[in-house]
Amino acid sequence: MLFVKTSKLKQGMRLARPIYNKDGVLLYERNSKLTAQGIQSIKAFNLIGLFILEPAEPVPPMTQEDILFERFQTMTVFSLREELLKIKEEKKKGSKIQVIVNNILRRYGHMDKKINFIQNLRSKEDYVYKHALNVGILCAMMTHVLNMKLEDQMDVIFAALLHDIGKLSLPKAIADKDEPNEDEKQVINTYVMAGHELIGNVFSSAPGVKRVCVQMNRMWDSFQKDSFDPKLKVPLGAKVLLVADVYDTMTAMRLEQPPESEVAAIKYLLRHSDVFHPDIVDALIQSINILAPGVSVELSTGEKAIVIRNNEIDILRPMVLGFHNNNIMDLADKEYKKLEIADIMKTMDNRHVMDTQLLRENGFNVPAEEDAQLQTGIAEQTEETGD
Repeated sequence: MLFVKTSKLKQGMRLARPIYNKDGVLLYERNSKLTAQGIQSIKAFNLIGLFILEPAEPVPPMTQEDILFERFQTMTVFSLREELLKIKEEKKKGSKIQVIVNNILRRYGHMDKKINFIQNLRSKEDYVYKHALNVGILCAMMTHVLNMKLEDQMDVIFAALLHDIGKLSLPKAIADKDEPNEDEKQVINTYVMAGHELIGNVFSSAPGVKRVCVQMNRMWDSFQKDSFDPKLKVPLGAKVLLVADVYDTMTAMRLEQPPESEVAAIKYLLRHSDVFHPDIVDALIQSINILAPGVSVELSTGEKAIVIRNNEIDILRPMVLGFHNNNIMDLADKEYKKLEIADIMKTMDNRHVMDTQLLRENGFNVPAEEDAQLQTGIAEQTEETGD
């Protein structure tokens, strides 16, 4: 699988991932061959590029839930962009922001199972919108695991969608920098705080939203300056937002730099338990699939293996099957205490290599296509009405 910039697309190339319009309508299915007209349409969508299958490459496994997740991401980013720009430019909230929060809450704020959290490719132009949406989805799932009250849950989702709105006003010279220096980081923080003041003014009827944003930013700023006080009283919502924000930032797919793996991100969060509370990180682990059955991994010895049973107590020590000699190793046993998961083996689009049919045959619950289609129909109806 290759990532090809829009300017380099050619007729006959096969799509590795589906393409939807802003209304969530499927325009091009996976494995579709690009035509001249299709390439022109894709350019009109302002996409920075597409994932393309190599000539002899089969279509990679992708569950129907994965497809629904990507569809929801695509259509919601368009709406969120409109809303954030309206808040920034007109200093007032639009009519869709509450609908977006409700849709996120309905889909992901009451789930009692994990999902494959698929990252989408981001450019500097759309980073804030895609980041905000993904953080909102993570916060919805985590607040549910933590059994937070509905009003607090909604405040955190609102805060997730809005927390970086100040960055939309950054001077282009700074916004385009991959590695800002210390002075530029201070400038960025000034714009972030100005954004929080804007949030307070526009959402004055919900003061908890601004409070979550401000407290989260203070935690992160003090942590970066090595001045974080773990005894400081911080609202639970701010702690949730910080974990979701850092996780998504680390694992985000960007043109200018490769993402960290989910394993690396979780290890980082667990290593700094003074600022990323273990209960909050555990809520994240309980919300998304990281080392689920079917995930291919590389061990600390360099050997490749596949996860055959996850470990709910210690997510980083599952049972695996080694490719070298078909040896089953339960990393939770003392016998393998020196053996660790080094990283996840992934496809070019940062997705786990997973055979859904094999998982079904071994008793794992993977939604059938008809179930996913039914969910799509229900989602379309509720998102149109905003109920």
